[in-house]
Amino acid sequence: MAATPALLYRGSAATSSATLYTVPSATTTVLTDIVISNTSANQEYVTMTVDGVNILPTVPVSANTVINLQPKTVIAATKILAGYASSTSVKFHISGVETT
Repeated sequence: MAATPALLYRGSAATSSATLYTVPSATTTVLTDIVISNTSANQEYVTMTVDGVNILPTVPVSANTVINLQPKTVIAATKILAGYASSTSVKFHISGVETT
């Protein structure tokens, strides 16, 4: 069983639900780190789901701040990590470990 660190997503948030990462078939992924930055002068809101279940349900992110989460969530093969924010000034950096 090989475990490989992986960048799952890095970029600006969409303002409606978008797929950030899909677990490859025959693979299990452990979502290890989520870094959310808000470069806006306004408070923004972030929502993330795994397989349609909220892991971040419309969480406020204060203006010009960074949130670092370490969820250690297991995501099964072909399942989807999705998310969005109230502004594209919110950026995501999401990493994990893929196991085959």
